[in-house]
Amino acid sequence: MNQPPTRKTFVLIHGSWHGGWCWRPVADLLRAAGHNVFTPTLTGVGERSHLLSGDINLDTHIADIVNVFRWEDLRDACLAVHSYGGWPGSGALEQIHDRISSVVYVDAHVPENGQSWMDLANPETRAGTLEAIQKGEAGSPPPTAEFFKVNAQDRAWVDGKLTPQPNGVRTQAIRLTGARERIAKKLYIRAPNYPQPAFDQAYARCKANPTWRTLETSAGHDVMIDAPEWLAKVLLEAS
Repeated sequence: MNQPPTRKTFVLIHGSWHGGWCWRPVADLLRAAGHNVFTPTLTGVGERSHLLSGDINLDTHIADIVNVFRWEDLRDACLAVHSYGGWPGSGALEQIHDRISSVVYVDAHVPENGQSWMDLANPETRAGTLEAIQKGEAGSPPPTAEFFKVNAQDRAWVDGKLTPQPNGVRTQAIRLTGARERIAKKLYIRAPNYPQPAFDQAYARCKANPTWRTLETSAGHDVMIDAPEWLAKVLLEAS
């Protein structure tokens, strides 16, 4: 008699301007295969955009992730982070590294201690953030789905979901002590069709580090939308 497959747990963290909604195509596939999947939306965006305020900072988003693990009693989980999600994801690992069996950075920032998002941002998005801050606005407006190289079929859907990103998360420096590097299984995925020097540098560092695995994809930046079947497969193999 065949043994049932091992049930795995995945926590999938979105990037700037997005919400847990962007992981739906991947989450549906993983759940259909019998796995536990959590796609929390960080404070101030997506269905939590009504909470947008100038009080939201990087610590807020780190707490959003940590609290999912604590309240859901999650252990032995795969944490996947997309784009900006690499910031709060890395910060959360400082508190929950003992609950994580693997991490996957999906075209994401891999920050170092003392850095802020402003240090690594694209010039275009950095300029937009600075302009919003100077106006006293709590968030920066999103670019279009086309900016993220989203496939043409899904652009209207994505454009209808994007919301302003809280500015406070972008100016606070992160505090790291190396918990991320102590995770046994680490994977970095780069989508080079989306130009971002910080991701190129992160990919190169991870590729040169024998404790990391690396992959490339021809999908756009929103890999979970452009290539959900491929990404679900990769997450299962990486977990």
